[in-house]
Amino acid sequence: MDAIAELSLEDFTVAVEPGVTRKALNRHLHGTGLWFPVDPGADASLCGMAATGASGTNAVRYGTMRPNVLNLRVVLPDGRLLHTAGPGRQPRKRAAGYDLTSLFVGSEGTLGFLTQATLRLHPLPEAAAVTVASFPSVRAAVACTVQVLQAAVPVARIEFLDEVMVGACSRYSKMELPVTATLLLELHGSRNGLAEQQQQAEEIVRLNGGSGLAWAEEPEERGRLWAMRHDAWYAALALRPGCQGYSTDVCVPISRLPEVVVETKRDLQDSGLTGPMVGHVGDGNFHCILIFDTQDPEETRRVHAFTQRLGRWGWGCSGINVPWWPRRPMASWGASGRA
Repeated sequence: MDAIAELSLEDFTVAVEPGVTRKALNRHLHGTGLWFPVDPGADASLCGMAATGASGTNAVRYGTMRPNVLNLRVVLPDGRLLHTAGPGRQPRKRAAGYDLTSLFVGSEGTLGFLTQATLRLHPLPEAAAVTVASFPSVRAAVACTVQVLQAAVPVARIEFLDEVMVGACSRYSKMELPVTATLLLELHGSRNGLAEQQQQAEEIVRLNGGSGLAWAEEPEERGRLWAMRHDAWYAALALRPGCQGYSTDVCVPISRLPEVVVETKRDLQDSGLTGPMVGHVGDGNFHCILIFDTQDPEETRRVHAFTQRLGRWGWGCSGINVPWWPRRPMASWGASGRA
């Protein structure tokens, strides 16, 4: 079931079956001037991304899966077939009746099996540019994020890496970056508009003590930077070969983000744990990737205690995964499309 059907360039919609991944869809759309921007890192199934309510690096501008799914074809537990917005429909506006599509997005198979998803497509930006900004502290980097959003700079992606994660990613991806708190910022727009956005972003970065603002506009260079970011899980594991990784997932209101990230960083250091931090801070979302020896009861106890404390910051059941303690440490990160 890997068909791509019902592509409408005028309506900015396409229908995909469960076997279609996000990269396969964007390859299919090449040359149309459209793309599907939700990017959880992994080349995940689009129906799987709908089932898990996936997010990703582009969510700050283009949204998560929920607003980008217009219709679903679902097999219900009793075998009936349901089209959540009606057969063959892809409405932009849904003001009457129950919003069944949003009900099934994120339901993770508990309400039915998704056999087709009708998705909202977006115009490809005329120009894009990404920069790596280094900061003197975690607080400065996160405060810059909040100010960029408050200034209405239309960022497409704004990702945070602490100094531990930057060092790990630099070594793993063989890139030379200053080992300090870092933001990756990407802007999308017209060529004229992009220049103005870059100027705005640079001013805010400098006000927060940031440096290193060299913009990459070529697809190859942008691709290298985002490949480094998407390989963060493997870079973190490489810090302690033979150990296991466990990723936490915290989402807080933007206004609380600087406080929460700084407090979490201090808690990590006080606990003596290896836990590089990375996150989609434009959404108030960040991860601590805890690398630990599962055969060491004392270290396992400290990891458990840390995740319990981290749980106090959670807002909403999908924004905080840490109170649950797994019988087995996670072997991979991002496969569900949430990271």
